[in-house]
Amino acid sequence: MAHLESRKHVSPDSGFAIALHPHFNPKISNHVPPEPLREEIVPEKDRALFADPEKKALFSIAKRVDLTESVGTVLENVQLSQLDPQQLDELALLVTERGVVFFRDQDLTTDGQVKLFEHYGTLDRHPSQKDSRHVVIRGSREDHREILKYTPWPSGDFHADTSFEINPPSYSLLRMEEHPEVGGDTAWVSTYGLYDALSDAMKRFVDGLHAVHTSRLQYDSILDLWGVGPNRPPIDSHHPAVRTHPVTGLKALNVNPGFVTAFAELKRVESDKLLDFFAYHIHSADDHAVRWKWAVGSVAMWDNRCTNHRVIPGTYDAPRRGIRTTVFGEKRELVSCSPIYTETEANLYECSVL
Repeated sequence: MAHLESRKHVSPDSGFAIALHPHFNPKISNHVPPEPLREEIVPEKDRALFADPEKKALFSIAKRVDLTESVGTVLENVQLSQLDPQQLDELALLVTERGVVFFRDQDLTTDGQVKLFEHYGTLDRHPSQKDSRHVVIRGSREDHREILKYTPWPSGDFHADTSFEINPPSYSLLRMEEHPEVGGDTAWVSTYGLYDALSDAMKRFVDGLHAVHTSRLQYDSILDLWGVGPNRPPIDSHHPAVRTHPVTGLKALNVNPGFVTAFAELKRVESDKLLDFFAYHIHSADDHAVRWKWAVGSVAMWDNRCTNHRVIPGTYDAPRRGIRTTVFGEKRELVSCSPIYTETEANLYECSVL
């Protein structure tokens, strides 16, 4: 953290940094992203919509263990590398319902992981990602409270992966290749649960808002902290503060501290106070959260449309290295949904934009 630009500019009065992430940082002002901004795409139909609602093929070989009432399920006695297309579709449906699904002792390779995840759509690419197929996820051993003194991006806070994109990701999968025995856990929180826990009056209010998701703070901070990337210029996107999941038809709170900086319809002080509330709301949602202890060979697959997540910082010395693959999702919308009744009474919905 000593190389952060703002730490080089010290006040003669106090001996502390004079500015929070100064914009005169040449690493930021001189960077020219090599790629243009993205344009909206329409992804292929979600694979969960092809699944058997009872998931008979998946559960014929896997044992389901729910970790909490609200979010998080472990599938035991199964290898992801051995799942057929029908079982992969049923896994997607389970992920949309439970938010995140975990596996242990997997034999996947990076090539196998990429091939498997291409079943779910077109692979996405993080702005700092160099390999077109995957991104390497490492540990978090910095004091994020201290870093926030010098850079405006809350890098250690809850977020949904690149929620600022015009097509934010749907599914992500992280496979751990190296990990310390203790530390480096990841927490997920259900945004279905976050929405359900709001009062009826707050639900009506937030239903009418658009959250401002921005990559600008991450863009500046990546250049300052890491001195590389990003691949694309910064972007601001206005997504509904409450979105409807296209598979389950459930409403989810589409707000996260990592990338949301305001609400488009509100004045600045109003936005700031509401963001303060949602930060409290997310961090106090123990009844809608799950914390996963990783090990080498562990895998988590989650749905960014109905969860936020964060790595838990620590002081562990052993390396932490995982491979993450992600696919494009649909543009976020708040819609009105009605159930489609089938012979099996599937929990599927037909939705129209409000």
